[in-house]
Formats: sequence, C-alpha cells, structure tokens
Amino acid sequence: MGKAKKDPKTTEKTKLDRKEYDTEMAKMHGELVKLQQWVVNKGLKVCIVFEGRDGAGKGGTIKAITERVSPRTFRVIALPTPTEREKSQMYAQRYIPHFPAAGEVVIFDRSWYNRAGVERVMGFCTDQQAKRFLEVVPAFEKMMLESGIILLKYWLEVNPEEQTRRLTARIDDPRKIWKLSPMDLKSYDRWDDYTRARDEMFAATDTPWAPWQVVRSDDKKRARLNIISHLLHAIEYKELKGEKIVLPKRKIGKTYEEKGYPFKFIPEKY
Repeated sequence: MGKAKKDPKTTEKTKLDRKEYDTEMAKMHGELVKLQQWVVNKGLKVCIVFEGRDGAGKGGTIKAITERVSPRTFRVIALPTPTEREKSQMYAQRYIPHFPAAGEVVIFDRSWYNRAGVERVMGFCTDQQAKRFLEVVPAFEKMMLESGIILLKYWLEVNPEEQTRRLTARIDDPRKIWKLSPMDLKSYDRWDDYTRARDEMFAATDTPWAPWQVVRSDDKKRARLNIISHLLHAIEYKELKGEKIVLPKRKIGKTYEEKGYPFKFIPEKY
C-alpha cells in the first residue's frame, strides 16, 4: 500500500444513520451471543488481533464487539509498556500467557505486532530486531493454528485527514483525553514511517494461514458493522437450542420478615 488516499467508494457514501446502525448492531449482538455459546460449548479457542494507526477506531470496535457478551468468555488484552524484566525475555513471551484456552475468545488491542510498528518507528527496537521479528512471526502464527487456535488479524486503515480530526477531538473532550497518549503525539508526524512499516509488515506476515483483513475505518459505524459481520462469517457456528427459560416461583415475606433497616440511600439528584 502506498500513501493513504480517499477511496471514491467511501467518499460517495453518506454517514450511516444512527437508527439504522443501532438496528443492525442489535442483530449483530444477538449473533455474537450465539457465537459465544457455541465457543463455550465446543471448546473453541479464538484469538483476534486489532492493529492500525492511532485513532483508527480499534478501541471503539472492540467495545462494540464485547458490550453484550460475557467478559469471562470474551477477554480483552491491552498490555502496557513492557517492564525491564519483560524486555529481557523472549519477545513474544509476555503475550503467550494471554492466549485463549478452550471456550475463550481473546481480543488483543494491539499485539506482538508492536515490534513491526511503534517499536520500529519510534526506535524502541533496532531495525535488525524488527526484521528478525518479521521473519519468524509467520512460523509463530502457524504454531498457534496448529495448537487449535482460530486466529483473525484486522488492520484498521484511516486517512490522514480523518486521523487528524479524531486526535484533535480528543484534546477538548474530557471523555476522550485519556486516549491521547504522549506516544500518540510523538507518532503523529511519522505518517510515512508508519506507512513504510505497515507495508513491510504486510509483505512478510500476510500469509495464507494467517492473512490480514483490512478495514476502511473512516466511517466508524460502517467499520464496526463490517468487522463484526466478517468475524461472524469467519468462525463457523450454529445456534444452540436449549430449553425455554422460565423464572421459578418465589416466596416473598413467607420465610423472613424485613426488619426495616435504615439504609443509607445516596442522594437522588436525577
């Protein structure tokens, strides 16, 4: 891929209507619950990797995937800067303990591909270390698949203008300012460096057994729906039929009488 350009296919589309988005997302959430039940029942091991430029929409997409499913089944991993001890270990060592066991879906909000991206561009590893990583990661991911892990890798692609708009919006929004890290600011003027790193990463790791799925993410709503739709089609599952759930009868005030304890209720301002 060369320098990101606006795609006429996306610029022609109008923004997705909120009502339409909510309707489609509700359907997707229902299917994700079915997928969750299937994963648990069949003991599947699913690993989903999200990568992309700062502001591409990784966090919002992950939130959309996980907001209606169990955190015990769908685990989100967003590792902090490695400790001095972790820096002395084999590079992938700190990621492996988080890999899924049977009946789990693990979502990496950034992953071992940090070495091919931010670490390489910002000088946290040598160019030789980055190139060696790109050489070995295809075999590493093949080992994951051979162990029974279903691996999905998504790259969210955003154009320069939209990235600027989103990062700027974080500055004045108290709900989003925490998303703007010092590293985001340092990385902002390295667009071409990140493009080069991305292209070399794709060339080395876009393999037949673990391909990269690229998502146009200039429109967040469309991107989220497209990703979840792809995810649901990438993992074969069926709806598990169970007995109809009926709430049992309960007895209130039959075996115990409330004592009228003076509860300390919080102020009702709303």
